[in-house]
Amino acid sequence: MTHHMIGKVLQARYQIVQNLGAGVFGQTYIAVDIDYPENPKCVVKQLKVNSSQPSYLDTLRLRFLTETETLKRLGCHNQIPELIACFEEHERFYLVQEFIEGHALTAELPIKTHWEGLWSESAVVEFLQDVLAILEFVHSQGVIHCDVKPENLVRRAFDGKLVLIDFGSIQAVDFGMDVELPIYKVPVTSLGYIPPEQFIGQTRPNSDIYALGMIAIQALTGLSPLQFQVDTYTNEIIWRYDNTPVSDYLAAILSQMIRYDYQERFQSASEVLRILKQMVWETPLPVQIFPSPDDESSYAANESKNLTKTSTSSSPLLTGMKVGLLTNSVLMGLGVYSLLSNAQLHTETDVLYKATEEYQSGDLKKAIALAKSIPSHSNVYPEAKATIDEWEQQWQVAAEKYQLVEKALNEGQWTEVFRVSAQVPDILYWQTKTDKLVDQARTKIESQAQDLLAKAYDKAEDKDFSTALDYLRKIPIESSASGLVQEKLVEYKQKQYIRASYFLQQAYNQAYVGDFAGAIEFLSQIANDTPVYAQAQIKILEYTQKQQQFQSKDLALSKLFAARIEGKANTRRRSTTKVVSFEAENHLEEVNIW
Repeated sequence: MTHHMIGKVLQARYQIVQNLGAGVFGQTYIAVDIDYPENPKCVVKQLKVNSSQPSYLDTLRLRFLTETETLKRLGCHNQIPELIACFEEHERFYLVQEFIEGHALTAELPIKTHWEGLWSESAVVEFLQDVLAILEFVHSQGVIHCDVKPENLVRRAFDGKLVLIDFGSIQAVDFGMDVELPIYKVPVTSLGYIPPEQFIGQTRPNSDIYALGMIAIQALTGLSPLQFQVDTYTNEIIWRYDNTPVSDYLAAILSQMIRYDYQERFQSASEVLRILKQMVWETPLPVQIFPSPDDESSYAANESKNLTKTSTSSSPLLTGMKVGLLTNSVLMGLGVYSLLSNAQLHTETDVLYKATEEYQSGDLKKAIALAKSIPSHSNVYPEAKATIDEWEQQWQVAAEKYQLVEKALNEGQWTEVFRVSAQVPDILYWQTKTDKLVDQARTKIESQAQDLLAKAYDKAEDKDFSTALDYLRKIPIESSASGLVQEKLVEYKQKQYIRASYFLQQAYNQAYVGDFAGAIEFLSQIANDTPVYAQAQIKILEYTQKQQQFQSKDLALSKLFAARIEGKANTRRRSTTKVVSFEAENHLEEVNIW
């Protein structure tokens, strides 16, 4: 629905030229300013409007005009994009910001746990100090960024400084969204960097500190936030192991930045900066940062020079590669020598080659007949005889495997089709026949995968992540969606955990005020395949017992109250009986006298 914006000119000035993507709060584009001869680039954010009701638009308009003043103040910082313009057009609200030439921090972060690609401690500290100084300014303006992640940190091309971009999610700018952040709408790239409290509308300034700490840990370990394990009892992230190249001092700082409970984290960017300045440096580890895209050519040149150094400075891996190349060269030389020195076998070799062609094309009988025609006195004869025995054995195996593949296809066992087909010997005839069956299975798998994927999306939309995960796990790994499935498995597991943690916290809140029934209701919604499920079951038993105790006390008090009421009633009845008796006696006396 965003393609219609390409080429459109806003305010007769900003022409949309590229779509940058959608977020929770709106759509972002790259535009050019046609008012200037150089047509400089700028970023245009179209804010999401949830209703066209006049009252809603009036409220939104007031908030928009008020909160853009905050964005203007933020843009005064050298490492935050300047707000160029803000306007309303056709009941749509737009922000125009400075475009930052450079590359995102994702290009510099390691993607594998190879020590030579990880950041050094000094690089991590320098990074933290740089970004913390930006956050210190942002927080001083009374706002929280709420989406600090590698994609939103751009290394500016002209000076190498980091720039914090995309302030569309700042907490102070509330464009009519729900208080709770809708988990299923959070971009995948933000998951892992968003702290738990942000999902339940309790965002704090140190929520940004949490995100920054996760990026720093990613730089040190090469692992993305979603790859770390979580302690099921404390909810703390387990990120440091014996071989993690980090000092105790820096590790303690980072762990404090990412504490699960925001009250136990550093409370401000200034506090972290102060602690970092007091850091006592240990012996630096021999690690380096990945080169940025602009430095790749020089990096490659340096690596080329390193490869020409003596073996004393070469890694075992490189040494092994050189030995392997040398061995292959020797083998190739021996092969050439063999062909040249055995030219007299040319005729028999051609016969065996022709037999092999027949074998591969599917005519086993003809292939064997040709091979047997090689005279026994020929030097090729032993090879031909051994080849015939191998052909007969491999042919039988191939025929059996093909039948198993055919059976699996007929029974709808698509994964089995792929598994057994990989065991078919390298005979072109049987491979071709098997490939046709595999193609049929692949078509079936793709259809099944798309159906299961659609069901998983529907369940995730309803926040039923357990069922969504079940659907994803049923998708065969042979489908083309396998890569996407793995991403979604990680994403939905994280969202499921966040949702479960939220329910657990809500249960604690309800129990604290004595609403054990409400607490049990929240705990009952925690899926059994989440890390906090066992803890939830313990709490359900505990709260059920407390609820029963309160009910027993209430019942006892009710009986006691009823007994007291009954006692007072009996007392009144006895008093009434005496009065009636007294009056009756008086009446009789009066009758007799009269």
